[in-house]
Amino acid sequence: MRTRALFASIAAPLTLLLSACDLPGKPRPGPEVPRPEAVLSFDQLYGENCAGCHGAKGEYGSAAQLANPEYQAIIDDATLRDTIAKGFKGTLMPAFGTANGGELTDQQIDALVQGMRARWRKPNAFGPNVFGKDTPPPYKATHPGDVSKGQQVYAIACASCHGSTAQQPGKAGALLDGSFLALINAQTIRTIVIAGRTDIGQPDWRNHIRGRALTDDEITNVSAWLMAQKPLLPGQPYPNLNSSPQNPAVQR
Repeated sequence: MRTRALFASIAAPLTLLLSACDLPGKPRPGPEVPRPEAVLSFDQLYGENCAGCHGAKGEYGSAAQLANPEYQAIIDDATLRDTIAKGFKGTLMPAFGTANGGELTDQQIDALVQGMRARWRKPNAFGPNVFGKDTPPPYKATHPGDVSKGQQVYAIACASCHGSTAQQPGKAGALLDGSFLALINAQTIRTIVIAGRTDIGQPDWRNHIRGRALTDDEITNVSAWLMAQKPLLPGQPYPNLNSSPQNPAVQR
């Protein structure tokens, strides 16, 4: 009995002492860091996964201007979600969905789509739409396009700003540059032609030709023609600066 009482008299103060101290390895009180898959904040998800290519505020990035209300108007929720989840074949857009090798859950992708819509989608993005003249062509083409007709569309609608050849770029850059074409696909071209990019002064489909808008077929055809200009091996062949009779350049 004396031993038990002695132990109790020692244990009680010791317990109070330890409760007042931070034991080694014990987390301090404070906000916990959430697991990556638990993050549903649009700002955090967008900043960590999208801003690097699309710009901190959805514009002035190397990729599509997500903050363009016209872009948000022509692409539906399902397509926008699939693009994030599965990536975009033929471009630098990777797959972010966990089912496709990415790190974002379905809930996180939904949070991104909802956040974009809330911030950048606007009613009547194309204006009053009097007599249907401001109705945009559909987001996706309904046929592959006629390459033979696309060059003429490029000449009248694009060449004045982008140049007639890759070697003679216009003030808006060389759209015909093979390395650039290797980074995009026909849908990328179609989307930009229809919605434009207000951040860099790229007009929408109504303002490429003075006096009239581009037709759906013209947009489809010029997109097909531009893709036909993509080289088989973009950027190749590279010159061998160390070539000599003993070390001839390797022809690729």
